[in-house]
Amino acid sequence: MKKYAVLVAGGSGTRMGCTVPKQFLVLAGKPVLLHSIEKFLEAFFDIEIILVIHPSFIEQAKALIKSLPAASKISVIPGGETRFHSVKNGLKQVKEGAVVFVHDAVRCLVSESLIHCCYEQALSKGSAIPAISITDSVRMIDGDTTKVIDRNLLKAIQTPQTFRSEIILPAFEQEYNNAFTDEATVVEAAGQEVFLIEGEKENIKITVPADLIIAEHLVNKG
Repeated sequence: MKKYAVLVAGGSGTRMGCTVPKQFLVLAGKPVLLHSIEKFLEAFFDIEIILVIHPSFIEQAKALIKSLPAASKISVIPGGETRFHSVKNGLKQVKEGAVVFVHDAVRCLVSESLIHCCYEQALSKGSAIPAISITDSVRMIDGDTTKVIDRNLLKAIQTPQTFRSEIILPAFEQEYNNAFTDEATVVEAAGQEVFLIEGEKENIKITVPADLIIAEHLVNKG
């Protein structure tokens, strides 16, 4: 089946404390963004990459992509006001029945194995949402007090969130809601059930400077 990967790279770098957006920071000799792109291209030779990027950095992204042998498989489009709108812009490029991955471009350590597992489950169940167990103790704020929550009932959600196109495309036709935190919440709001799949602890999101240090260690270790 046709495969698309919508890589969302709309960050502006504010939480990293620098003027360079985190997707362009160098990790093991090349930008974080290229690590993510290459993982999907290595996972499937017939995949098409849809890179959704902040409008201010489109030309910079295009310049990076020109260096790749598979540049013809990658399109670059501007992001929107929110993640929902950015993903919606990317999904407009999906023109036929397909399996669609939506991935945080700064989760650059995603493995080919996880990508393949998400694809297979999406084929059979319609969706695959990577999730990992929480190891910290968790409390919920309730007014001026807090109460403990059983962490065994909680999961931390990752990407690539993966869906058959006939599920995700109609879901993104609905109006935006502030409750939309990821693609799974959008699909659920459209009345579809979503299915989790085991994620990976090393599939971290580069958000703050310490994350880049950890990612560098994991890349060198591998």
